[in-house]
Amino acid sequence: MTQQATPLSRMTVSEAVATRRSVRRFLREAVGRDVLERVLEKAQRAPSGGNVQPWNANVLTGAPLARLLDAVAGVIPQGRAAHAPEYHIYPPELEGAYDARRFGVGEAMYAALGIAREDKKGRLGQFMHNFRAFDAPVLMLVHTPRYMGPPQWSDIGMWLQTVMLLLREEGLDSCAQEAWAVYTPQIRECVTIPDDHIFFCGLAIGHRDPVAPINTFDVPRAPLQESVAFEGF
Repeated sequence: MTQQATPLSRMTVSEAVATRRSVRRFLREAVGRDVLERVLEKAQRAPSGGNVQPWNANVLTGAPLARLLDAVAGVIPQGRAAHAPEYHIYPPELEGAYDARRFGVGEAMYAALGIAREDKKGRLGQFMHNFRAFDAPVLMLVHTPRYMGPPQWSDIGMWLQTVMLLLREEGLDSCAQEAWAVYTPQIRECVTIPDDHIFFCGLAIGHRDPVAPINTFDVPRAPLQESVAFEGF
């Protein structure tokens, strides 16, 4: 079932959480800088240990975004030989329920698109849409000083979640894309990111296509008891 945006005046935090999802097909509708500045200004209130606020970002649209997309398109034919992430996107030892969840959501996505498991070309084509930012008009690139540790990366995650929920309040959608990390050299060629910063992820921002199957398939979450134990209640 399609989840439509709730009007700004009636959007609750619960509704923003419930309707947020990784949108992988956007409408070609511009997003104003004023809206993005309003969201990002509010997101500065995200939790941060010691008030370090380790998040940094470059927000691209128009010609700068097109330049990046073209640069990446130029090396995609090289396949994995062109991949140069600065960190492991997934742990090499990922296993059990964690690996099963990752595999399961991928299969559900391809099933929604009608792309069979043996259709390697079709699956690769869909994966390549990552590097068009799913046609979103805005792409935010997130980075942080290399010396930041796991607690600060956790802060960045809380900031990103805050941004994504505030985007929902504005009737907008997003997709956090760690996939961009494989093309860090091309990003650094097109965007001014300090050498002493590590590139983390992209965040595609725009208006979702409400009828696209890739935006409507079910994404299950694990039962609470698999992740949380209550004691003393």
